[in-house]
Amino acid sequence: MAKMIHSMIRVVNESKSLQFYQTILNLTEKRRITFDSFCLIYLGNDESDFELELTVNFDTKCAYEHGNGYGHLAVSAENIERIHQKACNLGYQPKDIKSFYNGDELVAKFFFINDPDGYAIEVIERSDTFS
Repeated sequence: MAKMIHSMIRVVNESKSLQFYQTILNLTEKRRITFDSFCLIYLGNDESDFELELTVNFDTKCAYEHGNGYGHLAVSAENIERIHQKACNLGYQPKDIKSFYNGDELVAKFFFINDPDGYAIEVIERSDTFS
């Protein structure tokens, strides 16, 4: 049986990315592996064993192109209104909170926010469907 352990994204500005993920999603650096030309920074928290790996290539100064294959990362949280307001107050410009229905049944309440490198993050309110 396979176990999902991390997802990786490439970031240009390490400090901006670390600040975003710590401030908005409460992800902190769990470990770092530094090589000559790049480093791998693993972020996580006590909510899950799953980690987000930030790859910082030291010689890259321009934004990465996401192409047409990137979708989004998703996280669940108890109080998405509080997170949304915090993101607004810090100038991150999250999209509006949406409620997604299948007929009369609420499937999810969520909003999207982009990290400093333009990666889309979906913040979903915890429910029976999304824990």
